[in-house]
Amino acid sequence: MTGIIRVYPAGGPDVGGFVTKVTDGELTSETDSAATRTRTANLLYARHHHPGDSMKALRIAIAGLALPVALAAQQPATSQVNAMTATFKTRIATFHRNIAQAFDSIPESKFGYKPTPAQLTFGFIAQHVASDSYVYCSNFGAMKPTIDAKDTSTPDSVRATWPKAELVSKLKASFAFCEQAIEQLTDATLPDAISFTYAGTERKSTRINMVFLHALDLADHYSQISNYMRLNGMLPPSALPRPGRGGN
Repeated sequence: MTGIIRVYPAGGPDVGGFVTKVTDGELTSETDSAATRTRTANLLYARHHHPGDSMKALRIAIAGLALPVALAAQQPATSQVNAMTATFKTRIATFHRNIAQAFDSIPESKFGYKPTPAQLTFGFIAQHVASDSYVYCSNFGAMKPTIDAKDTSTPDSVRATWPKAELVSKLKASFAFCEQAIEQLTDATLPDAISFTYAGTERKSTRINMVFLHALDLADHYSQISNYMRLNGMLPPSALPRPGRGGN
């Protein structure tokens, strides 16, 4: 029988812990402590060379494993200030970067591409993501964007045909606004009730809902863009080879 048992103190794996491995009835462990690793190695040596002492060795090993956990549990837990907001910021910033890099790399001649007649073109997605970003991020706090009247008065289908440079510039401007707007948020303000007007209708929501929807919208469209790129023989930014890992 082989199995892995992972045990961590209350602070989680980042504050240390150990891995207990059961292989053919034997117990081994890995901890952040060099002394514990050495002690475990000695116990395993005794287990193999003195079978009669196996139960004694097993009991000692378990006691030795319990010690670092008990000590770690006594350490004061530290929590990140505004941990939820920080998590949203990190994921949203990653999607902003990947989407912007994707559109930078797509040739202008492909901005009218769509896999089937019922789907959206690259150009349509670019203007749509920019518009949605303003809707969500303008509800993160008191900060409101300044949007060109041309953008709000022109139908989406027409904006989708604008030159690549203009579409990408406007997309990046919307991301820049969102990155400023999200700085207004704290974990304490995420549950705030808000109201806003969309498509001529007043709607009610919460700040955390708008942040969550922005992150989901970005994830949805980045997946869409990535599939389009692969259909055209291009790799999306997140699939490009990086030091220490492969691509694709």
